[in-house]
Amino acid sequence: MLSTDHCPFKWPEQKGINGQEFQVVPNGGPGIENRLHMLYTFGVREGRIGLNRFVELTSTNVAKLFGLYPRKGTIAPGADADIVVWDPEKRVTISADTHHSNVNYNLFEGTEAIGAPEVVMVRGQVIVENDELVAQPGSGQFVKRAKWGEQLTARPAVTA
Repeated sequence: MLSTDHCPFKWPEQKGINGQEFQVVPNGGPGIENRLHMLYTFGVREGRIGLNRFVELTSTNVAKLFGLYPRKGTIAPGADADIVVWDPEKRVTISADTHHSNVNYNLFEGTEAIGAPEVVMVRGQVIVENDELVAQPGSGQFVKRAKWGEQLTARPAVTA
């Protein structure tokens, strides 16, 4: 799976501390918002990994590791309809001026990524469209994971 040490502390107020005490500087950096851009651009587009591996690393394997598969991490009957509609040609210039984290720098500042989400759906409801969060506050839902070593049962299909 792909993970990040997302640590959105501002520079220099929080990350710079006083320039003397390295041991108290929060580790990591901002970047969770751009990890798919980077993996797609420098992984899939440059031929280092295939598109199926991209999906495994960013969705399927994560759901399995956290005991949420097959309710999450797959498109199948009974699973939550969590879908990212990906535009493989969409160009994005990564910048702290346009990211959604409350931090004043970006590790990938100025990088042009090719490939980005167009629409994000959670449980079949659009939550991101045209790079804007359109979900209503409180629309999130906690999904209890399976016990370690067991598999989460997908929800039964909804019937009318």
